[in-house]
Amino acid sequence: MPMAETNAEAIALQALVWTLGDPARASRLLDLTGLDPGELRERAGEPALLAATLGFLESYEPDLVACADALGVAPTDLVAARSKLERA
Repeated sequence: MPMAETNAEAIALQALVWTLGDPARASRLLDLTGLDPGELRERAGEPALLAATLGFLESYEPDLVACADALGVAPTDLVAARSKLERA
């Protein structure tokens, strides 16, 4: 796997963990994706699910910025990672 895709997956996995760290945000993600917690665990490494998680964060800028701050990356890095994962 190319380094850029690996980095995109790593960033997205960290964003997923961050998202799930808040019960309200986690519930909103599950509601919007239609997944249950078991399915989410099973599919956590899939590029499509990771891209959807980043898209979820993009849809609410305060979450996108807070996640980027928590991960020590720029919000644009999260957006770029989603784009790379969508092409994977």
